[in-house]
Amino acid sequence: MRRVWWRCLTWTSAGLVALAFSVVALKVLAPEAWGMLMHKLRGEKAVAGAAGDLIPKVGPGLAALFAEKGCPYPPEQLTFIALKAEKRLEVWAPLAGGRPRLVKEYPVLAASGRAGPKLREGDRQVPEGLYRIVFLNPRSRFHLAMQIDYPNEFDREMGWRDGRENLGGEIFIHGDAASIGCLAMGDPAIEELYGLIQATGKEHVRVIIAPADFRNAVAGREPPPGAPEWVGTLYEQIGRELAGYRE
Repeated sequence: MRRVWWRCLTWTSAGLVALAFSVVALKVLAPEAWGMLMHKLRGEKAVAGAAGDLIPKVGPGLAALFAEKGCPYPPEQLTFIALKAEKRLEVWAPLAGGRPRLVKEYPVLAASGRAGPKLREGDRQVPEGLYRIVFLNPRSRFHLAMQIDYPNEFDREMGWRDGRENLGGEIFIHGDAASIGCLAMGDPAIEELYGLIQATGKEHVRVIIAPADFRNAVAGREPPPGAPEWVGTLYEQIGRELAGYRE
């Protein structure tokens, strides 16, 4: 009986040690994933409460900006357009009649990679395509972070066609001025963007990430050398979406 009891105690201790090691490793090596886990465990209210302090801070300035542009605040819908070549993020919101209006532009301070979509874990590429905001992290190591839904259905389908399995993930728009595969906006800008999403609701935000501004006739839509053949189709889709956002 003592042997059985001792074995159970040994297995339990080993399991607890392994669990503790896993928690520490996740927190250190994948802080954004740790934030997502805490978000799920604590629930939406805890995260919303932690980030809610931004509304009084940035809300009055945003309300004045939207009024100047003739757009209701908070808006019913938002579109973020990230242009990799131009290193710019545009915020569009509908006028009272529904037509989109450019509200503000922000410089992208850091984004690794080159033209072309993200294909796999570790390629340091910023994704390209049509995305949604799925998670807000008020405790990011990059001040604040907003996760997009890469890989989305299109990304997964193209990965399956190509035979690619590890597509990567945890792609964020965040603060600070350094990034690998994400869009770093700096802390003041991310506070405005984060507060704007809090006021609007992340389910009402679209994100278009393009290799360049296809609304500009100078910007070519040719896929980069070595890109999969489906990238041309993706760029046509992005081009059609961007055509609806003109001043």
